[in-house]
Amino acid sequence: MKNPKVGLLPLYLKFYDDALPDLAAKVAPFVQRVQEHLKRGGLEVVVAPIGRTRPDFASAVERFEAESVDAIITLHLAYSPSLESVEVLAQSRLPIVMLNTTPDRDFGGHVDPMRLLENHGIHGVQDLASMLRRLGKPYRIVAGHLDDSSVIERCAAAVRAARAAQRLRSMRVLRIGGMFPGMGDFAVSDGVLQKVLGITVENIEPAGLADAVNAVGEDTVTAEIAADRKQFRVECDEAVHARSVRIGLGLRRFLERSDFGAFSLNFFAFKESTGPVNSVPFLECCKAMACGTGYAGEGDALTAALVGALLQGFGATTFTEIFCADWAGQSLFLSHMGEINPAVAAAQPLLHEKDYPFTPALNPATLACAPRPGHATLVNLAPGPSDSFRLITAPVEVLADGTHPGFKQWVRGWIRPALPLARFLEEYSHLGGTHHSALMFGDHVEALAAFAAFLKIEHCNIS
Repeated sequence: MKNPKVGLLPLYLKFYDDALPDLAAKVAPFVQRVQEHLKRGGLEVVVAPIGRTRPDFASAVERFEAESVDAIITLHLAYSPSLESVEVLAQSRLPIVMLNTTPDRDFGGHVDPMRLLENHGIHGVQDLASMLRRLGKPYRIVAGHLDDSSVIERCAAAVRAARAAQRLRSMRVLRIGGMFPGMGDFAVSDGVLQKVLGITVENIEPAGLADAVNAVGEDTVTAEIAADRKQFRVECDEAVHARSVRIGLGLRRFLERSDFGAFSLNFFAFKESTGPVNSVPFLECCKAMACGTGYAGEGDALTAALVGALLQGFGATTFTEIFCADWAGQSLFLSHMGEINPAVAAAQPLLHEKDYPFTPALNPATLACAPRPGHATLVNLAPGPSDSFRLITAPVEVLADGTHPGFKQWVRGWIRPALPLARFLEEYSHLGGTHHSALMFGDHVEALAAFAAFLKIEHCNIS
């Protein structure tokens, strides 16, 4: 995943050029200092000239948009009147992250009061933030001194959240085979997804993949099988492996050709035992997530788009589903039919033939593994009344893999919420959480609050 790109926008006051002509030269080096910190934090930085008036800010934003930055980071070098910049920033499609920091760490009673001149940008931040809110422009504030290790980390996380939100708002999702009959929680009309979240859905039946599958050459199949044997523990009949790879490569080609960022399939719609699409492409569902393409099962375009956006913003994310409560162990068992991001696996995934009794389609090859233990965040995008959406997050601990030998050929995982299990489950369903979710590795609650803010939807955290 490429590092996020940001536009660093320094703000200043034109009045000081006349009243304090030497001040600009004193505060300018702080821009370079911030730029270096942001680069060390994993961001690619495009720096604008120090802005004073509306034309300065308009020119900077135009450049940022032309260079396709993921977000604008504002840096107040002094007080800068909000009316010089706010309209330009509010009208831009780019998200705003405001870095509220100063050159000096110390401004106690023993400090020379003239140091105020180089450290008083804070009330400019407050002026601009207040006006952005009044104009309905989403923004995030990250405050602290650069020497505090978390400040740049939090700033980078907010930028990643902005990137994820931008990706969601431009997401194209392929739905194959319609939605699973009767599942209501994630069922949102394609029109509402487009109107409220900016998600575009295209619907096809499995037969719509036939031409793309037929176009896959034997050499390409052979090369993909060889790559699988290096990446996975392959315990699968060669013919089963080959047909799954061929269908998967056709699906991959279809997604790439139309620039889909996510997809979902209804396994019940795969009914043919002959022809080019004669099995469910579970293996490609796994590989696609590892390459940054979103996925969710059963025709769930909403969660597929969420997974795709989080992958593009943060990486290390997989589609998942809560299946069982381990009341004794205060944990939840996660699984699905054969879909998991192998990039989050605790050990080398097993590639095996999966028995498929649901339709006449032939048995697929798919992966089985458990996610790696550690801190993670469960994320759910839940539809609500009046075409609203709510982002639900919960910090969780991913536990060690199971020990029962029967789990060898399962997608499996166990998570422990921060709350007692019964209370967590009550809270989750009181908030309207669906049965399809994303699991992100690491503690991303603060960044996901920013993600929700950039999308202009409600955020609720369970902890």
